[in-house]
Amino acid sequence: MSNLISRQLVIDDQTIHYQLERKSVKNLNLRIRNDGSVYVSADDLVPIEEIDSFVRSKSSFITNAIKRFNELAEYKPQPKKYVSGETFYIQGRSLRLQVSQAKKDSISSDGINIYLEVKNPEDTERKKRIVDRYMNKQCKIIFSEIVDEIFPIFKKYNVSLPALRIRNMETRWGSCLAKKSIITLNKQLLEAPRNCIEYVVMHEFCHFIHPNHSKHFYDFLTILMPDWKERKKLLEKVAMYRL
Repeated sequence: MSNLISRQLVIDDQTIHYQLERKSVKNLNLRIRNDGSVYVSADDLVPIEEIDSFVRSKSSFITNAIKRFNELAEYKPQPKKYVSGETFYIQGRSLRLQVSQAKKDSISSDGINIYLEVKNPEDTERKKRIVDRYMNKQCKIIFSEIVDEIFPIFKKYNVSLPALRIRNMETRWGSCLAKKSIITLNKQLLEAPRNCIEYVVMHEFCHFIHPNHSKHFYDFLTILMPDWKERKKLLEKVAMYRL
């Protein structure tokens, strides 16, 4: 049975708080959670002095990780209020929302601004629904374009044009059902640069040839998109700071 205790150490005039869990593990383990809290697990037989010493040896890593998480929290997007001046992203480009009152609800964009005209500018839920519908339409247009652009590469491998599904996904940018010829893409991809969207689509198309993430899969992906690693890194960077 495990038990959790809180401890603190003063290291170079800085206090590090950590939670220690005693359980059956072979090694001392340290993890920095997304909220910046420090978690350590250790076997019951490991002396507390050894655990404290282990945490001290990791002090630089801990402080840097906490600083990083604090920075990410600072830049984390706040919930939209759908008022003029808010920023939305389409294919990596920032667009400013301009809200005005009109007799009829409408939404459009010139590539710099998104113009939202509504009967009642105070109706936040109504504004959200209109913007969401617009973004969903952009997803369908842009994702379909990219699928159509990449598909000819795979046609010679007897791959059929897959059906495209778009939805909110918690842990994936995309998924592939090869047997049903379906590619599903995450709505949030709309905010990423186009070359990142292309990478995800190419990745999912490659699963029609290699269904798992084997060496053959990555070799094949590299042949078709030699810079996929750079695109993936950019996508992860964008996701870290904005999505």
